[in-house]
Amino acid sequence: MLIDVHAHVTPTKTVARANGSTYPTPEELLAKLDAAEIDRAVLLPQASPECGDRRVSTEEVLEICARYPGRFIPFCNLDPRMVSNSPDADFMPLIEYYKNAGCKGVGELTANLAFDDPLVLNLLGQCEAAGMPILFHMGPRFGGCYGLVDDLGLPRLEGVLQRFPNLTIMGHSQPFWSEISSDVTAETRNTYAPGKVTPGRVPELLRKYHNLHGDLSGGSGFNAVSRDPEFGYQFLETFQDKLLFGTDVWAPHNETPLVGFLRDAAGQGKITQEAFEKISWRNADRILGLGLGD
Repeated sequence: MLIDVHAHVTPTKTVARANGSTYPTPEELLAKLDAAEIDRAVLLPQASPECGDRRVSTEEVLEICARYPGRFIPFCNLDPRMVSNSPDADFMPLIEYYKNAGCKGVGELTANLAFDDPLVLNLLGQCEAAGMPILFHMGPRFGGCYGLVDDLGLPRLEGVLQRFPNLTIMGHSQPFWSEISSDVTAETRNTYAPGKVTPGRVPELLRKYHNLHGDLSGGSGFNAVSRDPEFGYQFLETFQDKLLFGTDVWAPHNETPLVGFLRDAAGQGKITQEAFEKISWRNADRILGLGLGD
């Protein structure tokens, strides 16, 4: 089984991005999943204005999931500036409503605010209280991009991990995964850096904090484990309880190279079958409470 923890969808085609692409429709996404033999995918709504021209509401995601039972898993998404744009905004009615509607987590959080911004801390604290995992995109800077912002070395993320020990956090994007290696710089943190890995902050934080997990989706996650394959296999094996398979399909033309990499790694004995199963679906099943392994 494969469960994709990171996919996007649009109910209708609208204005294209500058490169001519759009989010896939449900039918286009299902075709991608079927071609890669992926059983289910988490659908992440798009709530923040920084992240593209097309917002996708939680309500739209829930409707799509209802149309294709057994294939899609809904998340809700909330921007920290919603409700009242204040650090005491009450998100609990929204969180509880979406949780009762079937949403299994909150994300992808893409607001271009600092991890330790009072608005962000307020939302994260209420997600923790509600028992809702969160999935974030990390941005490289303030302005001109999207995603929660941290400095080199991820000190703000570490502060969040300490402050909310019962909040399950899934990390994603280039600035997050570039910290798999200690040689990351301000110039390389938003790229797909090549070459050998010298273990950096991401392995350190995964080892130190039980509530941090790695979303392997997109070019960033794939690059992190494939740029130095021998390190990557060891990393997958060591952190088999903390890593989650994903694709980050955001357009119909996207490739899904992590599928083949993981299957080849297991087939060639580079990682154990146990590690493969945990990363490919068992961790998602456990963290999101899907009940598939019961």
